[in-house]
Amino acid sequence: MFEQAAIAVQDERGYAQLHARIDAAFDARDVEVFLERVTRARLRIRDYEQVLRRGLLGKEVIALYDALPVSDQALTRERYLQLVEKVPAELRQRYFRAYAYY
Repeated sequence: MFEQAAIAVQDERGYAQLHARIDAAFDARDVEVFLERVTRARLRIRDYEQVLRRGLLGKEVIALYDALPVSDQALTRERYLQLVEKVPAELRQRYFRAYAYY
């Protein structure tokens, strides 16, 4: 069975601030607004770097992400992708363009 290695967070304060902003975007009350913005920007939801650089998670998120060590950035990408996959199926279907692989 696959077991993900535990990687220690190096910058806990910046990491927590960044994850709070990402979690807010995927909050049940706000996720549809976020998906709409991603769709209007013609981005794929799984393309974290593009979503981040376009400021769709907030302008301050870019600076928070860039200030993190590489290992913390990787953990952040992993967390983002986990949240992307937890979006309810009905919203995923409605925002098919953002979720499509083509």
